[in-house]
Amino acid sequence: MEMIESVAEAEFPIDESFEIQKHRWMPDDLSYDAKRICIVTGIHGDELEGQYVCYALSKRIRENPEALQGIVDIYPAMNPIGMDSITRGIPAFDLDMNRIFPGNTEGDMNEYIASRILRDCSGADLCVDIHASNIFLTEVPQIRINEVHKDTLVPIAEKANMDLIWVHGNSTVLESTFAYSLNHIGVNTLVVEMGVGMRITKAYGEQMTDGILSMMAELGIWTGEVPTVKKPVVAYDQQGEDVCYMNAPVSGVYLKEKETGSYVVKGERIGSIVDPLEGKLLSEMDAPEDGWLFTTREYPIVEEGSLIGRILKREVYAE
Repeated sequence: MEMIESVAEAEFPIDESFEIQKHRWMPDDLSYDAKRICIVTGIHGDELEGQYVCYALSKRIRENPEALQGIVDIYPAMNPIGMDSITRGIPAFDLDMNRIFPGNTEGDMNEYIASRILRDCSGADLCVDIHASNIFLTEVPQIRINEVHKDTLVPIAEKANMDLIWVHGNSTVLESTFAYSLNHIGVNTLVVEMGVGMRITKAYGEQMTDGILSMMAELGIWTGEVPTVKKPVVAYDQQGEDVCYMNAPVSGVYLKEKETGSYVVKGERIGSIVDPLEGKLLSEMDAPEDGWLFTTREYPIVEEGSLIGRILKREVYAE
């Protein structure tokens, strides 16, 4: 059984509305104690990688409906007007939607919408919050976990078919995010980062869909075929010592030489920064450590301080 449901709606004064919808899948003979998983994406309007995952997951369920033994709620567009206008935040409000949770039913439109989203997802056994990177960077498929929740979430994330699980320090977590708010009320929530903004990487989408089916099988929601999942690299980088950050020393045009996911050695060329006007090489960007290049610069225009890449140090990657 499948249905499209409205989660939240608010009217604009110009004969338009802000409506969030979900696609619910469940078996016809649903038992009262069935498990539920929520697949959420589109909180940022310029992050489109999750769109393919929503499509691919529904396709696989539709092709094998008898394997579904629980509830799957798919939310493709948490920020629909942001997606329509290719805007990261909520247009006209200059507001990042992922900074207004848990919301308030008595607040303004944005706070009201956030509170309804949170209420709709509450009670789920697992939520997967899918993000892409921005238009500037490409990320390998990864799950980022607050160290506070690592004991609970890392074992779940290891079934998700990701390349990397990055456990980071508590100081980097914003309490106003969707994932933090759900984890705070007891809904296990994984934050996925993969790909690049404003694009869809089909291979990453298929990888994530395999991972979702794997986690659904663990919960007893899926009894169909489950692909073999990857063993991820797990980086416990609470102190920020296991990851090297490469930043542009000058402004200019960045010419990338290494792709995301490459293994690099110290001193190896990652890219260079040039001045097209004078035809000069301004800076050569070399790896500061041996390790795994899991973030790379995609957008070529850089300013001094712009992030060029992240390297997971060899000793962590090799564990």
